[in-house]
Amino acid sequence: LVSCVCVYPVSSVCPWMWDNLTCWEAVNVGEVVVVNCPELFHDFMDPEDEMGRISRNCTEEGWSEPFPHYVDVCFFFDNNTKPDTYFASVKALYTVGYSTSLVSLTTAMVILCRFRKLHCTRNFIHMNLFVSFILRAISVFIKDGVLYAQEDSDHCFVHTVACKAVMIFFHYCVMSNYFWLFIEGLYLFTLLVETFFPERRYFYWYTIVGWGTPTICVTVWAVLRLHFHDTGCWDTNENTALWWVIKGPVVASIMINFVLFVGIIIILVQKLQSPDIGGNESSIYLRLARSTLLLIPLFGIHYTVFAFSPEDVSKRERLVFELGLGSFQGFVVAVLYCFLNGEVQSEIKRKWRSWTVNRYFAVDLKQQRHPSLASSGVNGGTQLSILSKSSSQIRMSSPLAENANISLPT
Repeated sequence: LVSCVCVYPVSSVCPWMWDNLTCWEAVNVGEVVVVNCPELFHDFMDPEDEMGRISRNCTEEGWSEPFPHYVDVCFFFDNNTKPDTYFASVKALYTVGYSTSLVSLTTAMVILCRFRKLHCTRNFIHMNLFVSFILRAISVFIKDGVLYAQEDSDHCFVHTVACKAVMIFFHYCVMSNYFWLFIEGLYLFTLLVETFFPERRYFYWYTIVGWGTPTICVTVWAVLRLHFHDTGCWDTNENTALWWVIKGPVVASIMINFVLFVGIIIILVQKLQSPDIGGNESSIYLRLARSTLLLIPLFGIHYTVFAFSPEDVSKRERLVFELGLGSFQGFVVAVLYCFLNGEVQSEIKRKWRSWTVNRYFAVDLKQQRHPSLASSGVNGGTQLSILSKSSSQIRMSSPLAENANISLPT
């Protein structure tokens, strides 16, 4: 949507007006305002189509109707689908995606923070990645709430400091998300290349790069935008030179991640083909495919598909792919790196077994304090049987039992 700065000339009769598509500037009686078709219709045009222009007259009775109408020159309809309906569907899609990601990531954060045995450098990096996804989802909801809370909002007047602050926060969260995807790839590459390296010291620099670099870039962009292009709510980027202050580092992180991705695949092939690993050729390809599928959402490789794609690619499918896949990526990352993590599952099972045993002992103590509740010998025998069975299962599932059951290679 187009945003414009609101300034009322004293002699104007026709004030600034927002008609839900275009912002019309204030003019005097008798003047004619001519504008181009809104940019949102560009997504519904064929490459050979030319965008038209619309005009309004300022009369003593106020603004005239637009001539020609949007339907006639702006390709208002495309395959009998209105742009408003299309964008509403896209918004519903990414709202569901970000909501799902927000719930799953919050649950994953609680799990990783709750169990102390899961506190390590690798999981700390995962947690920072989760936080970046959470902040990104929250920033999207805040931005939609500020800019598009009401369909009849007057976008000629959306230029307040609060609105600009929301856009700064939104760009910071998105940029931080890209950089923590980069940190994940860099950490895994370093882990595979170097045999020994100080993880704690590396994590300190990872944190500075992951949160500090976006802070610097967004701050520079905000200062430049304030001095050279302070129009609207900063939700549009007509000045491409200023926009590259944010876009440039993001594209660089994507390309470096892609190089790391290729390098890690090569290293994995070499390690899986090592005699120490064993297994036939099919098993090697199976493991490689599984590792690749795990790395794709981790590195954000899908962003490279459209980073340098030609302009003639359909913008509608491109928008659905990027917003749809991007909004659900947090959910996929939470599933792969928390819910399907073997260490996490083991800790949850251990905690569940411990809670089960404690509950049984609590019931036993309660019955000892109140003999009337355990007057039946059958109930007491049944409870002791359950306790004995649970205790034996706990002992068998302990680390010593697991080590005792491991068969040595012959």
